[in-house]
Amino acid sequence: MNAPHSAAMTSGAFDAQIARLTDAIEGRLIEWRRDLHANPELGNREFRTGKLVAEHLRKLGFDEVQDKVAYTGVVGVLRGGRPGPVVALRADMDALPVKEEVDVPFASKVMAEWNGQQCGVMHACGHDTHTSMLMAVAEVLAGMRAEIPGTVKFIFQPAEEMPPDGEEGGAALMIKEGCMDNPRVDAIFGLHITSIMNTGQIGFRPGPAMASADKFRIFVQGTQTHGAMPWRGCDPIVVGSQIVLGLQTIVSRKMDLTREPSVVTVGVFRGGVRQNIIPDNVEMEGTIRAFDETQRSDIHEFVKKISTLIAESGGAKASVHIHRGYDVTINDEALTAWSVPNLKRVAGDANVNLINKLCGSEDFSCYQKEVPGFFYFMGCTPRDKDARFAAPNHSPRFYVDESSLKLGVKTLAGLALDFLASGGK
Repeated sequence: MNAPHSAAMTSGAFDAQIARLTDAIEGRLIEWRRDLHANPELGNREFRTGKLVAEHLRKLGFDEVQDKVAYTGVVGVLRGGRPGPVVALRADMDALPVKEEVDVPFASKVMAEWNGQQCGVMHACGHDTHTSMLMAVAEVLAGMRAEIPGTVKFIFQPAEEMPPDGEEGGAALMIKEGCMDNPRVDAIFGLHITSIMNTGQIGFRPGPAMASADKFRIFVQGTQTHGAMPWRGCDPIVVGSQIVLGLQTIVSRKMDLTREPSVVTVGVFRGGVRQNIIPDNVEMEGTIRAFDETQRSDIHEFVKKISTLIAESGGAKASVHIHRGYDVTINDEALTAWSVPNLKRVAGDANVNLINKLCGSEDFSCYQKEVPGFFYFMGCTPRDKDARFAAPNHSPRFYVDESSLKLGVKTLAGLALDFLASGGK
């Protein structure tokens, strides 16, 4: 994408109207968010949420509303009164298997099953706010339809937090089922709410912004024996412990940290049933995060090599299974450079800042492999609180200052309309 001309990108011709319409529906925006928060649904099970969204878009008179995309997703097409390019806005709809601990009247009491286990369900990552904000953007832009120079595609996506085991889902399945086509999208925007910044603040980063995320499982096969006679067997717990330590040398000794950061973490170590029995085997699970595809592949090879060779040196055997997850979220450089002045115009120059790379991952990266995309972050910690100490996303105590939501509506709507007004060039 070539960045639009600066005069067009900073014109802000729609700002006042967007602000007026957003202010008018703030009450309903908060109502939608609270309703979604009290009724969270896990990935590929967002039946109520998808129905609510689809009905909302149909009531607004959208040209096309397709539901049950990628199980529960919704795609809405709003054609403006004037010809022009096509821009997409995306929100994710799923919640997490987390039991809520926030003391609010609309706290979730929902229980569900996730991968065979009963769990609490909570919008602990703010997807309820993403969905409600995009519903509000839909209403704002529907009220400006005659003036829109092009088409806006609204993508409400399930299962960003991963689908259940054994199922497809998320952005990859949305794309597979055609959400970027008919009409073909020229660029896509998305945001994520975060407690690491205060209300009113926006963070962005060009290029690699969020890490790739891969899962690994390592099975170490030893030989079971009495805990009092370890020499009669092969202890997979000791071997597995050495593997955990060996994996820590990948980032510290094998990766060029002046180029890009990376992380290898073992989060599960499972084995044994009794204190005086050395078990036959142990199992480990972990995550790999990277910002560079070459480093990502190198890490995979080192995980396999270190695990198998350490196991062999201890008389055991190790098998390593790595599942490639989300790719690096890479903000298009030109689109980012174009977007930042627009964000500063709406949020205020001092409130829009370059942030560090985030080791979290996002399947918004799938859309960015199709078309230029820009993904940014919006603070939700109250202004009188220190965001350094706020409960993070995915915490059962994750809290959203609802006064932050209007800014998300204004920036998403503004980016979409300014992109269309620029001709998308």
